[in-house]
Amino acid sequence: MDSINQQQPEDNRKDLQGAEAGKKIHEIVQAANVCFFCTDISYGKPFSTRPMSVQKVDDDGTCWFLCANDSDMVKHINAEPSVQLLFRESGYAGFLNLYGQATLSQDKEKIKELWEPMVKTWFTEGVDDPRITVVQFKPSSGYYWDTKHGAVVAFAKQLVGAVIGKTLDDSIEGTLSV
Repeated sequence: MDSINQQQPEDNRKDLQGAEAGKKIHEIVQAANVCFFCTDISYGKPFSTRPMSVQKVDDDGTCWFLCANDSDMVKHINAEPSVQLLFRESGYAGFLNLYGQATLSQDKEKIKELWEPMVKTWFTEGVDDPRITVVQFKPSSGYYWDTKHGAVVAFAKQLVGAVIGKTLDDSIEGTLSV
């Protein structure tokens, strides 16, 4: 049986590297803002995951988080810094699976840079709370699924494809190497 991609009249795969990969990561992370942050990702066993808000994303795809120094997440990163982040921008586009390394610090200047009033929910002593830990995630590889021309064009192509009985999928996917 032929896959849907073989029936596609246009190219729906583009692997991205370097700055182009960083730009795609930045775009999806900025729009999604929240991810599942997975630690303890050894093959063949259940991994640990928790939702995390991205405080900042750099142009190269580096993501910054704030967490508590007494959390399981910090314990896991200290034991094994290889982590996986999973993002979902919307129900139809902007999916991102990233692998990379996490590092921890207590850098007060970085904490001040990343601080937002809502973070006080977890750090009741404010920006000077001694439990605050900065997590820097540097992606090395990943995979993305997105639309080429945005949600409106993608939806219109789906409608037209359904009416004429032809696959007109506006999706694009590929590997990411940073």
